[in-house]
Amino acid sequence: MDSLRSLLGSPELLFAVTLTAKTCAAAGAGFILFAPLLALLFSRRSAFWVRALSFVVTLPLVFPPVALGYLLLLLFGRGGLLGGILDEAGLAIVFSENAVFLAAFIAGLPLVVRPIEAALSGERLKSLEFAACVHGANAVTVFRRVTLPLVRGQILAGLLLGISRASGEVGITMMIGGNISGKTNTLSLEIFNAVSRADFDAATALCLLLSAFTLIIFAVLDRLQRRAQAL
Repeated sequence: MDSLRSLLGSPELLFAVTLTAKTCAAAGAGFILFAPLLALLFSRRSAFWVRALSFVVTLPLVFPPVALGYLLLLLFGRGGLLGGILDEAGLAIVFSENAVFLAAFIAGLPLVVRPIEAALSGERLKSLEFAACVHGANAVTVFRRVTLPLVRGQILAGLLLGISRASGEVGITMMIGGNISGKTNTLSLEIFNAVSRADFDAATALCLLLSAFTLIIFAVLDRLQRRAQAL
């Protein structure tokens, strides 16, 4: 119990909670920016490069997270294809907060894209878009006035899944973030660390804390989704 009290009052835990919140916010912003556009592309185009990109986006669902993290480490490390370019530009990825944000975004992205893609592939939506085009609406107007309102619920549902996944990401984060105390350790990694040192009381407390954190995310997004469906 002494170790538990020490953990709950430690600056390491405060840092982990703060970093987890920042990670969810950063991943959520990325999902909002990229997921609807990717879903629209995947649902309306069938070129080879589009299917290849769809495969890459879906990879976190079918590929072991640690193995995917290792591939990202090779790609974004200083000697990697992208890592060298980014390093010359002064942008560090590996073993930094940026790596944690990237890992969360990659892990959660397919869970956001797929529900939106399924909604965009519906024949009813396509018929309404076609009708709007026939009546003279341009592509931007159709997307803003027809497409977006009808898939708003799926976007929020996808955000719930994606951000929840981002808050619990471990495997990819450990590989490219390094699990460095006070630098890249999220709540999920703190649970892993507690179990590794056989401090099961602390691990249980951290699980409860992460559960509360996830519940808050669910409550906020669920409320937004209900409002969107009521409009």
